[in-house]
Amino acid sequence: MKIIIINGPNLNLLGKREPGIYGSQSFEEFFEQLQQQFPQLELHYYQSNVEGELINKIHEVGFSFDGILLNAGGYTHTSVAISDAIAAVQTPTVEVHISNIYKREEFRHKSIISQACVGMISGLGLKGYALGIHYFITHS
Repeated sequence: MKIIIINGPNLNLLGKREPGIYGSQSFEEFFEQLQQQFPQLELHYYQSNVEGELINKIHEVGFSFDGILLNAGGYTHTSVAISDAIAAVQTPTVEVHISNIYKREEFRHKSIISQACVGMISGLGLKGYALGIHYFITHS
C-alpha cells in the first residue's frame, strides 16, 4: 500500500513555527516515526509552499497511490484549484489539520477542499496523520 503525505505552505517550519499551536517537532522527525510505526506501508512525503506544485504532485500520484493525506495549510481556505485537483484524481484524499481550524480565526472555519475529500481530521496534532493512515489501512 502506497500512501503520500502532502503538506502545504509554512509546514516546512514545523518545530520552529508557533510551537504552542504546532508543537516543537519537525515534520521530518515525525515522518521517520510514522515509517517505523507503519513498516508494512510505502510512505512518501512531499511539502511545498507553492500552490501549483501541490496540484502537480496530486496529479502525479492521484492514479497510482492508495491514499493521500493532505494538509493544504492556508490553501485549505482559498484554493478552488487544489479542490479541483483532488476531485480530478482517483486516489482518495483525507484532509488533515494539526490545529483545530474551528478554534482559530473565522476565515479558517471554511474549507474549500473538504468537498473533494473523503474526510477531515482536525485538531489532534501530528497524531492526525497516523489516524489518516489507519483510515486507509482499514478502508483499502
